[in-house]
Amino acid sequence: MPHSLDIPLDLPSPGSRQKLAALHGQLRAAILDGRLKAGLRLPPSRELAAALGVSRNTVVAAYERLSSEGYVASRQGSGHYVADLAGKRVLRPSAHPLDDGRLAPAWRAGMPAMSRSLEAAPRFDFGVGLPDISAFPFELWRRLSARAVRQVSRLPAVYLPAQGQPALREAIARHVSFARAVACDPSDIIVTSGAQQAFDLLARVLVTPGRTVVAVEDPGFPPMRRAFEVAGAILAPVPVDEEGLVVSRLPGDTRVIYVTPSHQFPLGVAMSPERRRQLLDFAAVHSAVIVEDDYDSEFRFGSRPLDALQTLDTQGAVCYVGTFSKCLFPALRLGYVVAPPWLQPALAAAKQAADWHCDAASQETLAAFIAEGHLARHVRRMRKIYGERRQALLAVLEECGWQPWPSDAGLHVAARTPGNVPAADWIARAALRDVRVEPVARYAAGGAHEGLLFGLGAVPATDVAGAVKPWATLRGP
Repeated sequence: MPHSLDIPLDLPSPGSRQKLAALHGQLRAAILDGRLKAGLRLPPSRELAAALGVSRNTVVAAYERLSSEGYVASRQGSGHYVADLAGKRVLRPSAHPLDDGRLAPAWRAGMPAMSRSLEAAPRFDFGVGLPDISAFPFELWRRLSARAVRQVSRLPAVYLPAQGQPALREAIARHVSFARAVACDPSDIIVTSGAQQAFDLLARVLVTPGRTVVAVEDPGFPPMRRAFEVAGAILAPVPVDEEGLVVSRLPGDTRVIYVTPSHQFPLGVAMSPERRRQLLDFAAVHSAVIVEDDYDSEFRFGSRPLDALQTLDTQGAVCYVGTFSKCLFPALRLGYVVAPPWLQPALAAAKQAADWHCDAASQETLAAFIAEGHLARHVRRMRKIYGERRQALLAVLEECGWQPWPSDAGLHVAARTPGNVPAADWIARAALRDVRVEPVARYAAGGAHEGLLFGLGAVPATDVAGAVKPWATLRGP
């Protein structure tokens, strides 16, 4: 049945819960762009509902929402009419919003999205940065969360400490002391909304815009670079080799140094003991601060891990950043900084200025999860799973003639491409087999890096060979 509005209305299929939103949005858009003129009487709700095949309540709710927003005027006994928007300021989206001169220069280019779409996932996804959450004990987490909510409900109606809940800081201090030999106590810890907020807070308190030189690994982690860039830092990319960051290439005026010494991102190499000593010496001589990102150090498959830089630091130069995104699940958004005493007040103030404190219930849930031993058990379980996938991947890469960078840890493997075939060609060959891999060059600030990255989070060990071998040889696809 046609309706009396001279515009097309395309509503979701029967059973959808989005009919109201769709009807409201399409009517609003038609009013804003002038297709529905001021003073036009809208069809009675019963008539429009019958024409569209929806309930009358849906149309009534759409009309009421438009009326509350000022787009429709209701007249007693007469119906609903399109309101006169003359004189009202209606903002329309700019064709190029990031070019708007009102934005600060650092934000006009936008920030490339690092997350991947949940739709149209390939059959075999070797993308990096995401753990396998299929084995996570979510039912246990739910019970702990319910208990935490009851605890939080008994708290007074006040804002909580910016540094984080005492129970979580205590649990983190014990965890990193045991797992990574990081020397700290709860007072040294600032709880953050993931590692990314940790980088943002450190950038806020350590960078003088236009003056502070921040050395970053090349290739390295783009979101971290962006956090310091928008704070006004002068970024200095420093190359990485098989011993980690090339300390001899650090500019003399460097004041902040970002490193991933346990499992360099993205190449995976561990910083050698000699390089660690050189880096700490450089920081002492130049009064520089080291930001140590220990993002997936829980998953080690070879020899005993080298000590964290923070453990070796005697000058108060190292800020140790950790996250639970890799060992638990990314949506949790909880991380932390183990900061030297001179930096703790500034970081706490910056955290308070940013968002005051992280969600109390999530903090209490995580504190219990760690304190009751569930984190350690889950890491042991996942280390076995990832270890099997890693061994399967290394075996098939060796069979296909690829050369992985040396690595004993982490949730991905980086490998040099064989022959003279560019990384882009290998990625295209993989895509033909419904396989996703990433280029090392995606994470490089400069220079050529003809390698590929293979994440361990989404492809079972039994599927690895079948996912890689068909396209990863020098023969045709």
